[in-house]
Amino acid sequence: MSRSDERVLDNPARAALTGPHAHFAERRGRVLRYPVDVSPWLALPDEPDADDWADVATLAGPGAEITLFGCRGQIPEDWEITLDMDGVQMVDDGLAAAPDPEAILLGPADVPEMLDLVERTRPGPFLPRTVELGTYLGIRRNGALIAMAGERLHPPGWTEISAVCTDPSARGEGLASRLILAVAHGIRERGETPFLHTGAGNTTAIRLYESLGFRLRRTTAFLAARAPEHLAQTRSVGVS
Repeated sequence: MSRSDERVLDNPARAALTGPHAHFAERRGRVLRYPVDVSPWLALPDEPDADDWADVATLAGPGAEITLFGCRGQIPEDWEITLDMDGVQMVDDGLAAAPDPEAILLGPADVPEMLDLVERTRPGPFLPRTVELGTYLGIRRNGALIAMAGERLHPPGWTEISAVCTDPSARGEGLASRLILAVAHGIRERGETPFLHTGAGNTTAIRLYESLGFRLRRTTAFLAARAPEHLAQTRSVGVS
């Protein structure tokens, strides 16, 4: 895709919630978020002002924690930052995407097992209704779910691959790679391009993604902050 097409990835949660995922959007003013049992991500405008932060506080509720991709500019002085982690965004640059004969489609009935697998492996946020965001594929052995991957953010023309995880008993078999390529195949079949995020310090995952055909597009940050009872003056937060 062209560089101009990639610009929607600069604020991917907002691009998703104003685009293909608009039916999930909860809104106050210019602030958007997913339902709290679907995804923790909240989307600010590119240049949020004090009114936007006031709307965030009202939407989230007093003392609530909000989660952001790559927040830039100012954050209110009396918000408590609870997470500020460097991350990377990677995009398809020649994936050998292909269906996998062992992969099965997961749905609402599989959510208890999916949540259990996520609890054991900690791939990132996965909630009771996250499965509604897109296609999730899994691999079972002796009836037990041992690996999965699926789709999360959906900016126009793009779909994020997320919740990539494998039970410790099955690691080293290449199941994560197979599921990433299988999910990517479905994304490609819709005429869209896969992308993903991971922590900048997760060098093992980054090497795997690069070996599969992803390239680094940009550095970013994962930020979480807790809303106060009242808003105050703002201060700068440095995020790429």
